[in-house]
Amino acid sequence: MNRSNFVPAIVGVALTLGMGPSVLSAQTHSPNIIVILADDLGYRDLSCNGADEVSTPNCDRLAKGGIKFTDAHSPSSVCTPTRYGVLTGRYCWRTWMKNWVLMEHMPLLINPKRMTIASMLKKEGYVTGAVGKWHLGWGAQNGDYAKGVLMPGPLEVGFDTFFGVPYSHNSSPSMQVFINDNQVVGLANGEDVTSPVVLNRVRRNLGNTAIDLSREAVSFIQKNKDTPFFLYYPTTNVHAPLTPNQRFQGKSKMGKYGDFVVEFDWVVGQIMETLNQLGLAEKTLVIVTSDNGSQNAGSNLPFRGKKGDTFEGGHRIPFIAHWPDQIEAGTTAATPICLTDIMPTLAELTGISLPENAAEDGESFLPQLFSNPSIAPRKPIIHHSVNGMFAIRRGKWKLIDGLGHGHTKNWKASHASGEGKPTSTQPGVFDDLYYSFPIDPEAKPGEPTGQLYNMEKDPYERHNLWSENPEVVIELLRLLNAEREKTD
Repeated sequence: MNRSNFVPAIVGVALTLGMGPSVLSAQTHSPNIIVILADDLGYRDLSCNGADEVSTPNCDRLAKGGIKFTDAHSPSSVCTPTRYGVLTGRYCWRTWMKNWVLMEHMPLLINPKRMTIASMLKKEGYVTGAVGKWHLGWGAQNGDYAKGVLMPGPLEVGFDTFFGVPYSHNSSPSMQVFINDNQVVGLANGEDVTSPVVLNRVRRNLGNTAIDLSREAVSFIQKNKDTPFFLYYPTTNVHAPLTPNQRFQGKSKMGKYGDFVVEFDWVVGQIMETLNQLGLAEKTLVIVTSDNGSQNAGSNLPFRGKKGDTFEGGHRIPFIAHWPDQIEAGTTAATPICLTDIMPTLAELTGISLPENAAEDGESFLPQLFSNPSIAPRKPIIHHSVNGMFAIRRGKWKLIDGLGHGHTKNWKASHASGEGKPTSTQPGVFDDLYYSFPIDPEAKPGEPTGQLYNMEKDPYERHNLWSENPEVVIELLRLLNAEREKTD
């Protein structure tokens, strides 16, 4: 079944979309695609979104020359589940990982049999590459990484090449390395990456990481300039520890954090400069966004909350799409979208019919890219906090199923997880893994048991309307519960 509602032009046919200046022709049917996914970049960290203590001229130019979404969301307020959602178009809590993030010893989270953006585009003749932070697990069993077993990994879920870091920027020393495809860079056969002597030789320089990764991203573009390519570039900026290279230190008024944002903007500039030099800018759709909100609450203003929260600051993110002569320059879209929408959008753009078991939690926003005024409202978006607190957004209403923000660092592994090690019932199949957190605030007698906000009148989530709108609460809980029952 074709789940898209917009069909790009085929050979010999031109189709004008809505009010945009674009005419999609045969030449734009298979554009190059680049998705740059920042780590912990807040909504207000870009100067085009209001930052006044840091300047991001490269991102600003993309927004000025393309479209900026002001109501874009990550499916989770932390990194691993969002990365899963980006690549698969579905919510991570449908898998065996029910909250929090993958730990360093854990296996690959994506089932290699599941369609991803990479495998989808690869079948259409795209060269697919990933550069940057993976944080989606390695191998088929717990502890495979420490044993040097890095398959399955990115290559097994559709990428032709991978160069990047295995875990987060704040990983333990044994993961502060680069991986090329399925090998630790600099590691000889039989060597143990956890050995202090070996690690001293192969360990990456944290302050040079963004520069090293950008060099690889640029190289990927140069090598594949003559064929359609998909580049997934999840950066290590701006996740702690804050390690801006010396050339960026002191370049903002926000200290090291702001300097790290400046470095991220430089990364975006390197990609755009390469496209311009190779004459590929007009043939390339570039998306710049973030995996969740910032750790710094001020970086998420004017919204409430921060990374990990169910409040807007945890999951409302910057989102810019740029494609010269195709996307109308300087446009803004205020309709809600989610990062799970990227996969069905790219499928629609390239004329791919998705099967029913792919990108189930996404909807194409392709018409919005081209200023189409007749856009049906998106189905409800479900938000998920680090603790596993759910929220659902439909139209102007946002319901949070609980009190508080759904974010605490006091956790421990529970259920079938033992000491945080997913239990495998058969190869590649794991029991549900939860992390236990302190109980959320409980309602006092007569008080609401959850939260309901009118996002049109109160996007800052200050006025809980739960008690005043029981019919809305009942309907949104019904929709949320129906979705929560759908898992692998």
